[in-house]
Amino acid sequence: MKQAVIAAGGKQYIVAKDQELEIELVGDNKKLSFEPLLIFDESDVQVGTPVVSGSKVTAEVLDPEVKGKKITVFKFKAKKRVSKKTGHRQRYTRIKITAIK
Repeated sequence: MKQAVIAAGGKQYIVAKDQELEIELVGDNKKLSFEPLLIFDESDVQVGTPVVSGSKVTAEVLDPEVKGKKITVFKFKAKKRVSKKTGHRQRYTRIKITAIK
C-alpha cells in the first residue's frame, strides 16, 4: 500500500489512498493537489529534496468547512477580581485522498 507525506496548512500528514482527513481551512476548491515530501510502500522509499519530483497527491473536498471541537479559555488574575472566559472553534476542510501518482 503506497503512502505519502504531504504538507498542508503548515502541518505534515501521512496519507494513503481513500483516506479522509481534516486539514486547515482552504478555499472553495473541489479538487486539491499536493506535492509529496516523501513516498513509501513496503519495499521502496522516495525522499524529496524538498519535494519528490514528478509525483502528485490528489484529493477531493468532501466538506469545505467543518467546525472542530470547542475549546474554553479562562483567564484569571488573582487578588484583582478580574476574570475573562472565551471560547474557540477551529474551522477545517474535510478531504478524501483520491490518488498518489
